[in-house]
Amino acid sequence: MRIGILALQGDFAEHAAVLQALGAETSEVRLPGQLDTVDGLIIPGGESTAIGKLAVHYGLVDPLREFGRSRPIWGTCAGAILLSRDAHRKQPLLNLMNITVARNAFGPQIASFETNLYVAALSLIDPVLRPFRGVFIRAPLIDSVRGEARALAVLRDGRIVAAQERLWLATSFHPELTSDYRFHRYFLAMVAAAAHRSSPELHPVENPGRVA
Repeated sequence: MRIGILALQGDFAEHAAVLQALGAETSEVRLPGQLDTVDGLIIPGGESTAIGKLAVHYGLVDPLREFGRSRPIWGTCAGAILLSRDAHRKQPLLNLMNITVARNAFGPQIASFETNLYVAALSLIDPVLRPFRGVFIRAPLIDSVRGEARALAVLRDGRIVAAQERLWLATSFHPELTSDYRFHRYFLAMVAAAAHRSSPELHPVENPGRVA
């Protein structure tokens, strides 16, 4: 299994290090033809407008959309914005996930924070439900989910910070900046499921999450 990481801008190297620690092959993706060699793709955190403009410049937008119709894509922070259908402003988007995202919803860089999240979906990876440490850096907020999209993690006040729809996973936070690899393992499970043409099971949030 080979996982591509969109390497136009942002913290793609950190994702590669985690995946390699888990035994997955990785490939940096900068051109459309490189998508043909990978089974799943991560769009990393960074600056969503910069990543979007570079994707347009290198002719990647349509190939990324086509890729996402049959193979999993995970967007973290800026990547979550790019996966969305609406970001409350005009910028290049893949228009794949039925989610609306607000950029920099938690404030500027100085307002970055960490908090514990309880994510039922990770029970597929580890049956012991323990908190996942979310690292939020100029993070977006998932304002709403529609259609087949489902919330996977919320803050104590009910605001959504992770969602999944079929082959697409979006997280407002940065799992690659922690030593907890469960989200990367979850994505690898999504990729394996897609390779076998089966739909990964969704674990929608029933109640507001907790923070500690």
